Amino acid sequence: MIIFSNIYKRYPNGFEAVKNIAFTINQGEMVFITGPSGAGKSTILKLIGAIERPTAGDIIVNHHNVSKLKSRTIPFLRRNIGMVFQDQKILFDRSVFENIILPLQICGLDRQSAIQRVHAALDKVGLLGKEKNLPITLSGGERQRLCIARAVVNRPSILVADEPTAYLDKSDTKDIMNMFESFHNVGVTVLITTPNTDVSTYSQHRILTLNQGELIA
Repeated sequence: MIIFSNIYKRYPNGFEAVKNIAFTINQGEMVFITGPSGAGKSTILKLIGAIERPTAGDIIVNHHNVSKLKSRTIPFLRRNIGMVFQDQKILFDRSVFENIILPLQICGLDRQSAIQRVHAALDKVGLLGKEKNLPITLSGGERQRLCIARAVVNRPSILVADEPTAYLDKSDTKDIMNMFESFHNVGVTVLITTPNTDVSTYSQHRILTLNQGELIA
């Protein structure tokens, strides 16, 4: 479960990225956050993962108050959150396999179990057989699949994605969205940002709309 209670995020220059945001996302729910560029969508995701800290208000993620977490406990919070961001952070000098196994190595999972999880993640995103490839050889859609595999390899209970279909064609967009649906269908909480305000595309799921840092719908 994710709970935002009267959240503000103000930067040192005075800019308020989000203002008095309040919502609850239940475990296993799939939710879209829409709004124009600069609306505060990315900030919401960063607050969930404790990449940013709120200026005021409380954020509860899986029963932890993120607003008050000590820095040393943040890595433990993030083990249950899969994150896919626009900058991707792909290591282009390492293979697909090496990119995906990295979070498991950081967690200290034994090698055999880690390999099994990587292969399972590759299977889920349709990249089996390309684990030895360097990312430079992948298409845009395949690179996004790599990022999703890396985000879910640790079997998180929450998956957040910041405009995951940006710059993808219609076919890749459909495939990527189907992947998120499949994770939602097995009980993962999924939160996706998109600049697309055509809400009919996501009509079967709840939609939160942001504008200039405020929740307007």
